[in-house]
Amino acid sequence: MTAMTTAERRGYQQICGDEGAMLVVACDQRGSMRSLLSDDPEARKRISNDDLGLVKMDIAQYLARDAGCVLLDPVCAVPGIVDQGVLHRSTGLLIGLDASGWDTSPVGYRVSTLVEGVTARRVRELGGTGGKIMVYFRSDRPEANRENLETLRRIVEDFAAEDLLLVVEFLTYAVEGETPEEHKAKVPELILGGTRLCLDAGAKVLKIPYPGTPEACAAVTEMAGDVPWAVLSAGVDHATFLGQVEAAMANGANGVIAGRSLWKDCISLDREETRRRLTDVAVPRLNEIKAVIARHRAA
Repeated sequence: MTAMTTAERRGYQQICGDEGAMLVVACDQRGSMRSLLSDDPEARKRISNDDLGLVKMDIAQYLARDAGCVLLDPVCAVPGIVDQGVLHRSTGLLIGLDASGWDTSPVGYRVSTLVEGVTARRVRELGGTGGKIMVYFRSDRPEANRENLETLRRIVEDFAAEDLLLVVEFLTYAVEGETPEEHKAKVPELILGGTRLCLDAGAKVLKIPYPGTPEACAAVTEMAGDVPWAVLSAGVDHATFLGQVEAAMANGANGVIAGRSLWKDCISLDREETRRRLTDVAVPRLNEIKAVIARHRAA
């Protein structure tokens, strides 16, 4: 059953903009954010969770109100972003359950991991509008997905019991012996297959990578039916992502959950520099994405 309950639908409305499409600023990253803040491995180790929390608060303050929602991890910036009044009262808050990185199975498949102790009830306690889980799938290899499907089903059931919105994200990846070119050629098939796995597990809102082509976007939309899906940026440059958003929205996507493409070259440990770059660079990027969404929602 993929129909949202009234409570879930209210949560979904709160992560959407005025046009009724999702527009979420994602800054739940930890490892990749540390890498952006320093090229030096030793210096990265000295960047604390509190340091990351301040960066995330700045991103949220400068971008999230105009977007309508921010996605944060439960480690660095919450509950401080709520308790300190950084997050505007009208801004939705998604809490990511996934831990940084992944485990690896004995045969080399990625095993998704979660932050310990973060349940649907804990997301509610942190002030979350809803939660987000990310799992890794290789839909062409059923044996690669067993543990991750078990994790996904358990979390879906937990959020359903709490009657709280859950956004389900999946990523695909190259397996051992597969070249980047071989993996890229399989992306449309893998995204469609991963979408089916998420739907069968009970997902009611999807966050997925760009499916590779406009035709694949349309196929995802047909498969998802009434389940809305947002395209994620996966760290590509802004111009590339803007084209992906255009293709996705033209073929049935219901929004965007964008992270590094907005802010990856705007953040530093110098907060004044971060705020200047967010204002001068990231805000115009966000406005360009909003314009694409508005144009397609008005069509």
